[in-house]
Amino acid sequence: MTSNRQAEVQRKTNETNVKVRVVLDGTGQCNVSSGIAFLDHMLHQLCSHGLLDLEIRATGDTHIDDHHSNEDVGIALGQALSKALGNRKGIYRFGHFIAPLDEALVQVTLDCSGRPHVSYGLNIPNQKIGSYDTELVKEFFIALANNSGLTLHINQLNGQNSHHIVEACFKAFAKALRMAIELDARRAESIPSSKGVLEQAG
Repeated sequence: MTSNRQAEVQRKTNETNVKVRVVLDGTGQCNVSSGIAFLDHMLHQLCSHGLLDLEIRATGDTHIDDHHSNEDVGIALGQALSKALGNRKGIYRFGHFIAPLDEALVQVTLDCSGRPHVSYGLNIPNQKIGSYDTELVKEFFIALANNSGLTLHINQLNGQNSHHIVEACFKAFAKALRMAIELDARRAESIPSSKGVLEQAG
């Protein structure tokens, strides 16, 4: 089964300018500059463990705070994922993974259903990791799920170190996403739904 599943999205507002290119069947190449160092570090985890090829160039009002850029990168990445998946023919659709990082243990379960939903269960002790507000982790995943059409459940099973918890979350998400978007040779060109159709995120 051959694939050329890739997409580009540009999102420009008065607050940010974000350009994303994603290749689903990649090798983990990561060329990202979001203007937020910690988010870039997490996006490298997404590429490395999800085997996505990802290019992101973002500028924004980070002199105020990271909120707008963090959210808009999530929005644009979600839109690019949805566009690259198209009608979602032939994919496994569901994915799950439990990732450890030292004492931290995080479970991510997702469905490329086209119906956005986020259940978020991280309990991050610190308000900041470096200069990054840890409340923005939730905002990133909400933006990504709403624009990619993911049903997403994030559950923290253990962890005390804030960096470890968030990084374990991104690694678990990457592995679960990879599982869900892989092409199933037995499914060929059929839609992975008994209804014969999956919703597509706008």
